Amino acid sequence: MSVRQTRRQAALAAANDTQTKPTSDLLTNANSNGNGNSNGAAEAPQSVLDDDASPPSENIFLFWPNLIGYSRIVLAIASLYYMPLHPRTCSVLYSVSCLLDALDGYAARYFEQSTKFGAVLDMVTDRCTTSCLIVFLSSAFPRWSIVFQSLISLDLASHYMHMYATLSMGGADSSHKKVDKSRSWLLSLYYTNKTVLFLICALNEVFFIGLYLLSFSSPLLSPQLLSTVGASKAAAIQSGAQVNSSMLRQLFTNPYSAGALELARANKMDSFWPWVITGVSFPVMAAKQILNVIQMVKASKWIAEGDVAARRAAGLPKRSKSKKTA
Repeated sequence: MSVRQTRRQAALAAANDTQTKPTSDLLTNANSNGNGNSNGAAEAPQSVLDDDASPPSENIFLFWPNLIGYSRIVLAIASLYYMPLHPRTCSVLYSVSCLLDALDGYAARYFEQSTKFGAVLDMVTDRCTTSCLIVFLSSAFPRWSIVFQSLISLDLASHYMHMYATLSMGGADSSHKKVDKSRSWLLSLYYTNKTVLFLICALNEVFFIGLYLLSFSSPLLSPQLLSTVGASKAAAIQSGAQVNSSMLRQLFTNPYSAGALELARANKMDSFWPWVITGVSFPVMAAKQILNVIQMVKASKWIAEGDVAARRAAGLPKRSKSKKTA
């Protein structure tokens, strides 16, 4: 009889312990034995894990910095359209496109939307717009075309080699704007100091814009501004001879026609301010080219270091072959 009462008392005590057990312990036991119930408490942690494991999908192409980058491209193309005939309109559009370069960086930091695609889009847009402007300068000042061609080649080669060296030697997650001071303190200052980066890039573009304006304002650099149109061309312009009704011909006027030259002369401006902005920004432009040379040399040495390490890892040169040949 006493044994029965002891067993009954033990069963009642076990039931009381189960009822008073904390909910956290029950959840722990359910998770430990793999048998969760379906009435809420045991499944709550799983729902939390599901929410953490499946973040909302993002469209990188529609990030705010990239949208600003697309607008830069549109403005740059518009400036190229007005470049042969309308220097004021072209300069405004081109300048706004360049200034947005600083805005997309701010937007990337503010909205936490810094992406590799945005960095590549930004760099490619910079290289393309500057190259297009220098190509026009090469046609406006043909005697200096070899200088302009050299500037384009140096800019493209320097940035390509720097980007390739960063990705191949620093890894896929490295950024071309993170330059170690041990490699070059000048490049480190250029890429890490936002004020220095903005001023050098902005004044570099200002120099080429000023030189572009001089092609419409300085008879010293552009003697064709003083030349007059011949009688036959003037008569053709006045009578409207050989008018092409094609919509493309009306929209995209031939920049080398007599009418285009007259329009360019009509848009001629005073050369004082173009000379001022060109003279002030020239030292910075020259410094930017020196940085391009340093960047190309440092990138070449970094890639060469990687080649030496790869040859050592592969056991090259193989001494056995040289001995057999001897």
